[in-house]
Amino acid sequence: MFRGASWLTAVARLWIMVPALIAGTLKSLFILDNTARKGVHRILEMADGTCLGAVYSIRTWLLVLVMMGSGMALRQSALPRELLGGLYVAIGWALFFSSRHAWQAWRHISNQQEKQ
Repeated sequence: MFRGASWLTAVARLWIMVPALIAGTLKSLFILDNTARKGVHRILEMADGTCLGAVYSIRTWLLVLVMMGSGMALRQSALPRELLGGLYVAIGWALFFSSRHAWQAWRHISNQQEKQ
C-alpha cells in the first residue's frame, strides 16, 4: 500500500488513491471479510502448539503464493505507475481493512483475560 502511494506521489497522481481506497473497501467487505472471519475462527479453534501453517488450507497457501508471484510480476511489468500504484493501494487497503477481524478477536480475548 505504501509502495503504491509512493508511486502515485512520484507521478503526481495522488487523486488515484480515492478510487483505489473505495475499491479496496469494497473488496474487503464483499470478498475478504468472509475469509478473514474463517481464519480467525480456525485460529481460535486450534490447540496450543499447532503449527501456524495449519491456519489455512493447502489451497489457500497456493493462492497466497500465486498472489505474491503476481505482485512481483506486476512490479516488473511495463504497466504505468499510475495503474500499478492504484492496484497496490487498493489491494493493500483491502488486506489491511479486513485484518480488523483479527484485531477485534484479539481485543475480545484480551478483555476476557483481564476480567479473570
